[in-house]
Amino acid sequence: SSGQPSDNEDPEEPRAARVDELDDDLRHGEEDTDDDKGSTRPSSPQAGQESAFVQGSSRLELAGDDGTGSRVSSMYDSLFSWICRRTVRRGPFVDPARDQFRTMTRLYSSMSPATDSMNLSTQTHGAVFNLEYSPDGSVLTVACEQTEVLLFDPVSSRHIKTLVEAHEDCVNNIRFLDNRLFATCSDDTTIALWDLRKLNTKVCSLHGHASWVKNIEYDTNTRLLVTSGFDGNVITWDTNRFTEDGCPHKKFFHTRYLMRMRLTPDCSKMLISTSSGYLLILHDLDLTQSLEVGSYRILRARRAPLSTEGSSAGPRSGGSRHTIDSKAHPHREGLSPRNSLEVLTPEIPGERDRGNCITSLQLHPKGWATLLRCSSNMDDQEWTCVYEFQEGAPPRPPSSPRCSLRLTHYIEEANVGRGYIKELCFSPDGRLICSPYGYGVRLLSFDEHCGELVDCMPVRTALLREVRSIYSHSDVVLTTKFSPTHCQLASGCLSGRVSLYQPHF
Repeated sequence: SSGQPSDNEDPEEPRAARVDELDDDLRHGEEDTDDDKGSTRPSSPQAGQESAFVQGSSRLELAGDDGTGSRVSSMYDSLFSWICRRTVRRGPFVDPARDQFRTMTRLYSSMSPATDSMNLSTQTHGAVFNLEYSPDGSVLTVACEQTEVLLFDPVSSRHIKTLVEAHEDCVNNIRFLDNRLFATCSDDTTIALWDLRKLNTKVCSLHGHASWVKNIEYDTNTRLLVTSGFDGNVITWDTNRFTEDGCPHKKFFHTRYLMRMRLTPDCSKMLISTSSGYLLILHDLDLTQSLEVGSYRILRARRAPLSTEGSSAGPRSGGSRHTIDSKAHPHREGLSPRNSLEVLTPEIPGERDRGNCITSLQLHPKGWATLLRCSSNMDDQEWTCVYEFQEGAPPRPPSSPRCSLRLTHYIEEANVGRGYIKELCFSPDGRLICSPYGYGVRLLSFDEHCGELVDCMPVRTALLREVRSIYSHSDVVLTTKFSPTHCQLASGCLSGRVSLYQPHF
């Protein structure tokens, strides 16, 4: 009646039975998950993890008792197998890395301005045009309107160095080649290489553009520096052979109205945006081959409708697509498939009957999508749009492009600071977007759970979700950047203030 075991009962038998029962439950749970994959899921990954943790804790408690013998050894083997399967995504629970990203997004939703943001006098450096962290997150560099480059310790907000007269005109963009070497470009038509270990002088200056140089990319596979400017040229620089006088370079590509140029994370594609609303994509990129007119596949247009919420699904395409039919041009059949070109006219919500200018261009850190900031030709509307790469779509006819873009998410922006380019960015995990919004910034996500793009891909075009809006500037914000290693965000504005944002609880 007291519930205590009698003297003739073995106290180890209930424990052994519990061990066997937990082993059976764990095995059956994994088998049921594999069989019912896609039809039955736990209410949340956290719930599944908590359940697994309870089971694991029970096993560890049993392991501390004496007398279980071989059953305890079997229990350890089962626990180890469960952990191993979970790590390689073969168990019923998600990859631990995804749990980490989910935790990061919770932190980002509590982001607030740091008390020690860097507010410097505009009399010395003017507006902030670009922000760039070093790959290890130890240095934050600031490109300024008045020829200067500023360097800070982003953790302590301590000012490290000011590169006075880094250029002879506005500094537009900064790009790190590794943890110590970085490049800057300017309206003085030059690019400069710098070494963090010796900032008193430039490593070298690069001359080759005929107009303002607006952005820099770096191909880690070939160690080629790639720059673009308002002269319409994309130039490659061989940093393997640089000297104090510069390094060998050649013109890779030319197009009119060039605004921005980016490389995908794997450097397999080059994207170029234009002020006339076109988006150019070079596939199977080979930077060692210079492209002259007629050396790549010329394209012709085909219009595809836009699919939005409340409308029919329609084709999975984000705008006009251009391609070539080899039968119509038999002399091009023998061309190499490298550097084949696709031209798109991305559809912009509310801008179907008017032209637009693609002022800012970014790539998803995993190469899944491209992020555009577009403005109307009348400069009275601005939009942030996300376009998914469609390489995983079903096979198309030979005359169709191998990769096109589909508009998946968008949001209208505040129409302030006309004439200035606003640089937005992805978070390191690709779950969040930070966009300049008037005198502050907005954190945007693809769904209310801050999910990954591939996990919340809409059938029809959807609105981006606002996670948080932060207003900490006294002027229009022009640029934003996430730290690659810390839970930190930086923004710079027209009056020269650089603000840092960190989680506050």
